[in-house]
Parts: sequence; C-alpha cells; structure tokens
Amino acid sequence: MPWKMKSTKSWVAKLRPDLEPKIVRSKRTGERMLVPTPLLVAEEIRKVRKGRLTTPKRLRTGLARRTGAESACPMTTGILLSIVAGAAEEQLAEGKRPVAPYWRVVEDDGSLRAKNPAGPSIQARRLRAEGHRVRKQSGREQWKVEGFA
Repeated sequence: MPWKMKSTKSWVAKLRPDLEPKIVRSKRTGERMLVPTPLLVAEEIRKVRKGRLTTPKRLRTGLARRTGAESACPMTTGILLSIVAGAAEEQLAEGKRPVAPYWRVVEDDGSLRAKNPAGPSIQARRLRAEGHRVRKQSGREQWKVEGFA
C-alpha cells in the first residue's frame, strides 16, 4: 500500500451504510442543521465532475439543500471527508472503484486538506492526473492548486 493507514479499523468499514442522517437544531444558531453520514458525503462528492474542484463549505451547502436543512455540521462533515478519503484509498489499493473522488475537495484557498489520511502528496498526484496544477509551497508542508478561485 503506497500510504499508511492511520486507523486500526478499515476505512471502508467506517462508511457505515446502516447510518441515517439526522437534522437537529444548532445550539449556536438555532437553525436546522444536518448531521450527515459518510455515504451521504460521498454522494455529494461524486457530483463533482473530473477536472472540477469543490470545498467543504460548498459540500455542506449542497448537503443542507438536498435534505431541507439550513446548514450541515462542519465538524461532522470534516470528519466524514477523512473517512471517505481513507475508504477511497483502501479501495484504490485493492484495484476497486473508489467510493468518491475525495481528492476534488480542497480548502477555500485552494490548499490541499492536511487531515487527509493518505496525505496531501497523494491528493496532489490524483489532482495532477486530472489536469490540475498543484505545487508544494516552498519551505512548507502545504500543497496548493494553482489558480483556484
């Protein structure tokens, strides 16, 4: 496996198809907030076409819209993005189709997700394969997609 698994439990097992999304009242804002599931996040990522990119904020907006909520939980969505990424890398390592192209999710400024289980260098390689220009910031561990707006 070209990357190290940072979990004792399989990432694919963490996709938990038995989970159902919930809509709760946000304690902070009082609005209806979606608590998504890993597979719901994966579905939303699969909408991002090859050569395109999205951000966690855009994913949350899409998830909220499709479920009738006003927002989606940012913390839960971030954790689930990591689960989807880990599961996708496991599946790719086994020669299977990934649950979702997680590598198409970048931060608002175009930087790659540091909390990605496979690491930003693998995400960068996958983005380059789709035609994106990605480079490592000099003297830093941060990678960025050039020209992302």
